[in-house]
Amino acid sequence: MTILFFAVLLRIVINPLSNVFQKRICSGSFCTDGQNPFFTNFLTYFILSVTIIPLVWSISWTNFPAAFWCYSVLAGIFGALGNGFLVKAVRSGELSVLGPINAYKPVIGIIFGIVLLFEIPGLFGILGVALIVGGSYFVIDSGLPSERFSRKLLKRPDLRYRIAAMFLAAIEAVFIKKIVLYSDPNTAFAVWCWGGTIFSLIFLPIQTKQENIVWKYEWQKARSKIFLYMGLVCSVGLMQWSTNYVFQKIPVGYALALFQLSVILSVFYGWFFFNESQIIRKLFASAVMVLGSVLILSGN
Repeated sequence: MTILFFAVLLRIVINPLSNVFQKRICSGSFCTDGQNPFFTNFLTYFILSVTIIPLVWSISWTNFPAAFWCYSVLAGIFGALGNGFLVKAVRSGELSVLGPINAYKPVIGIIFGIVLLFEIPGLFGILGVALIVGGSYFVIDSGLPSERFSRKLLKRPDLRYRIAAMFLAAIEAVFIKKIVLYSDPNTAFAVWCWGGTIFSLIFLPIQTKQENIVWKYEWQKARSKIFLYMGLVCSVGLMQWSTNYVFQKIPVGYALALFQLSVILSVFYGWFFFNESQIIRKLFASAVMVLGSVLILSGN
């Protein structure tokens, strides 16, 4: 339980940090020459794949059944697409709008977890997920009409990218859980890195077809942001490994719900660095989310 607690805590802390690095690399508001988000997605996977070559060599790949490889391919496809759309959404989107959408990821995870993993949620688990989903919505939603989630907002490209990323990532999580069950978190991490590299490279020309990308300049821009990429690679790597470990211990839907507690960090950052308002209301919603996480962990 102690290791599980720290793995969940690490995932909660690291996730917002990885989004900060992604936005700094890709957004023109942070740098004069923003990187293409799909190129950033590929390069993140690629650097991680290179750094874990010793881990790849230590794994006996011939011992895994055909189903393991089938789920590995599916996870690579859904992961490469989902992370690509996520980076594109983060580049231009606002957290106050994107946050409520992501809160519904645990629900999708539970549905696919029931179908593919036969993970039937208990009463406390369902109640805990409901508290976290509801709390995360009210943490982000300030009550202003301009920031409230509505059908009108769905016309915005960043919202559509975020919705696509949410669905793809929730389904990918179920496939990753399958891989973990067939192997272990380290093997699943290696599969995630190399599968993401291969499929993000395959999808790269298609995803950037209409953006007139000059690859020579993308590599030059990447070299100028080397320290930001180092931070991004470290944060994404830690985030995914901790995710795999949590998936090994608890159902996917519960894990995705616990990960929504990262919204609480956004509340603190907004108050501490940007003096955002309605802190009492948001902290109350955060307390509801914490109660939901207690209910989930108490049943595992």
